[in-house]
Parts: sequence; C-alpha cells; structure tokens
Amino acid sequence: MAAEDATFEDMREILKSAPGPNTQSGAKAVARDATLTKPAGSLGRMEELAQWYVTWRDPDAVGLERPRVAVFVANHGVAARNVSAYPQAVTAQMVANFQAGGGAINQICTIADAELRVYEMGLDYPTADFTIGPAMSEGDCARAMAYGMMAVEDGVDTLCLGEMGIGNTTSAAALSCALFGGAPGDWVGPGAGVDAAGVAHKASIVAEGLALHGEESGDPLEALRRVGGMELAAIAGAVLAARMARVPVILDGFACCAAAAVLYKMDPGALDHCVVGHVSKEPGHARLLDAMGLTPILDLGLGLGEGSGAATALLILRAAVACHTGMATFAEAGVATAE
Repeated sequence: MAAEDATFEDMREILKSAPGPNTQSGAKAVARDATLTKPAGSLGRMEELAQWYVTWRDPDAVGLERPRVAVFVANHGVAARNVSAYPQAVTAQMVANFQAGGGAINQICTIADAELRVYEMGLDYPTADFTIGPAMSEGDCARAMAYGMMAVEDGVDTLCLGEMGIGNTTSAAALSCALFGGAPGDWVGPGAGVDAAGVAHKASIVAEGLALHGEESGDPLEALRRVGGMELAAIAGAVLAARMARVPVILDGFACCAAAAVLYKMDPGALDHCVVGHVSKEPGHARLLDAMGLTPILDLGLGLGEGSGAATALLILRAAVACHTGMATFAEAGVATAE
C-alpha cells in the first residue's frame, strides 16, 4: 500500500487481518516462569509483562534488543482558539530541541538504550480548526496513518509511542468524547498549563466542535479525521503496523492513548499487543484507560508527553524481560523448590 493512496477502507481491512497472540509462546513463558529461582508471583506485574511480551514476539527472538521511541509532531488549527498556554511556534522549537538532544525524552532514551525517532508532520500546514469544519480530509487522515506505519521497520522489536503538538490535548479530549461519550468537561484538562478559566474555555471549544460534527463523528475513523490531528492519526497507524509485525507497543499519555482508542473502538482486541506506560496528570487520561480496561505501568504524575512516560516504562519492561530470559531455573541453580 503506497502511503499517498491510503484510504480508510485499507485501514479497516488491515485491522481485520491483524494476527492474534502466539498462545504457544505464551504457554511456554508461563511454564518457564514457574521454574525460575523465585517464589511464585514474587515479581508481580513484571511477570505479567514478560509473559505478554513473549506472547507477542517471535518465539525465537524474545529478547528486547532494539526498542524505538517514535515521537510524532504536528500542529493543530484549533490552537488558534487560544486553547493552550503556549503559542504554536513552540511545536517547531521543541522539534529543534529534540534534534539537539535537549529534551527530556532524549535523556530517557539514553538511559533506556532506545533509539529516538522524531517524525515531523508538515508543521507549516496545521489541520483545520475543527470548530469550523473537519480537521482533515479522509485522504489526509489515511495518509497520516500510513505515514505512522513507517515507524515499524525491520529489526525494531519494541515500539514506544509519543507525540508533541500545541493544542493536541484539546483534540485528544474531543476525540475521546466522540468515541466514549460523556460531557466535554469530563475529558478536558489543563494540558500544558492553562488555568481553571482556560480549562472551561477548552471544554466550550470541544463542545462547539462536537456539536458541529454531530453523529458523523460516531464512526471511529470519522471521529479521528474530524476532531483529531495528523500526529494522532500517525500514532494510530503505528499501532496498527506494530500489530501486523508482532511488535509490542508501549503507549504514552492522554493524546497517545486517545489515538490508539480509535482502533479499540473499531475492535476491542486491537490493542492487545499494547501496554500503557503511565497514567498522566491530565484528568481525561485515567478516564480513558478505565473505558478501555487498561492498567498503566507507572503513575508518576507526568504531564509532558513526547513519549516520556512510555520510555520510562520501557526500563521496567527491560527489567521484566531480562529476569524472564536470564534468571536461572531451580534445577540449573541447584536450589530446592517449595514443598
């Protein structure tokens, strides 16, 4: 599929053909865990993470050797409605900061031994203001999804997803509200730092946009194109491509999970190859995770975006996989088992 020719129908067909978990590998992982030199269940969720990881990887290549952190960056037309504490110029400035190695995500990737890729999505061409019309055409949205799919290249064995874009928590709130219902105020938060009056203003903007698009935003892909953003579409595409390639995914914060929620609403099993790195301080994030039945790995009060929570959770996943693959068994170590 050429990116420039991508359509929503292509995305629907790809999702329909998505592979499931390797249950045989999963069973072997559970059996191995029972033989390792530790009391049963003593590594808690780390055991679950290791078993999940093995279930989604090739059984002959279960190590975590080449993780990639993919940060998608785009601008939003709705930012013109004063929904952010920062001007839109900050989006490009932060890209330059990432490229210079000055972002938080740069530092976390260094200690996590993860490759960082920043995907800049036409910052001079923001989406349309979704209170006036659809943020994207179907073609633009599908092409953005196809662009995101390119983040899953041969050799990448784990994908951490993040985003950056002034105004994107407003789009994330609108998208979440369109997908799961409730009032706009249920989903809107301070984002990059607006005050209580700013939060109320954001809620009114989200309400205005959803009223404009009405029932037409009920279809998940239609909701994405109408109130989403280019980077959110790209994240959805990256999640879809990772599923096809059997690459486990760590999702970041509110905007990232709102993008992934599009696939969840298309098929509740679409995110089985994903875990959520953290729950952010953006109030809509916890609500969104509850709606999808997802439990975050970390709760650190983060609100930065740019993949920072997902990359931090990668350290936990690395530890989990290392214990699962590297620990001695009771028989190998000559340690007596519990009676």
